[in-house]
Amino acid sequence: MPSSAEPRTATSSGGVQSLERAFDLLERMADAGGEVGLSELSASSGLPLPTIHRLMRTLVACGYVRQQPNRRYALGPRLIRLGESSARLLGTWARPHLARLVEETGETANMALLDGDEVVYVAQVPSRHSVRMFTEVGRRVLPHTTGVGKALLAQSADDEVRALLARTGMPAATEKTITTPDGFLAELARVRESGFAMDDNEQEIGVRCLAVPVPDSPTSAAISISGPAGRVTEAATERIVPLLQVVAAELSQALAATTVTA
Repeated sequence: MPSSAEPRTATSSGGVQSLERAFDLLERMADAGGEVGLSELSASSGLPLPTIHRLMRTLVACGYVRQQPNRRYALGPRLIRLGESSARLLGTWARPHLARLVEETGETANMALLDGDEVVYVAQVPSRHSVRMFTEVGRRVLPHTTGVGKALLAQSADDEVRALLARTGMPAATEKTITTPDGFLAELARVRESGFAMDDNEQEIGVRCLAVPVPDSPTSAAISISGPAGRVTEAATERIVPLLQVVAAELSQALAATTVTA
């Protein structure tokens, strides 16, 4: 979504201006935390207040926005069903790419999204090995305990991460879990510098996870491989991380193509 305050106009491809504006407002609401006032939307979008009011009335009538008692507007419950269906499709599109990771690494491959303050796993292709990891599709975990959580939060500003950690707390899943904001922010700095995240026995003792973000994903997403620490060694990490980065870039291109042709 553009950061400028210029309103969107109908595209040369035949787009409907009112639809573009309505979806633009929904995205701006999401970027603002889900609840905004009309004047805030006008300032950020550049649209006149009467236009925004008309669009918001329509979105409220459809259930995609609700008006709060304080007269501000919040994202509505009908979006939940759309989001859940979209997440399932995202997982479906990711599976061939995850399968390639399993084929080339021998370890379980996962895809996860940041949903509110939690990480949710939306796709998985299991390893051929019999050892079962803690992850499964639909599972939700706190981001500070996982490699995918680190990969996702490394894309956020430190003050945003601190605010999230204040809301969720930092309970320890194992004795290896990072449990202080300063320690976690230092870890995120390492993730940004190295280009990948690692969960080293922090969610489950004996399990190591390597993760990278999916660049330019329509929603914040990361992919990972997880396996026994005895197999996901330092030498294996040097081989697996470049592969993760290549597959993440290919998945990003596939998602962009899906968006364009949908």
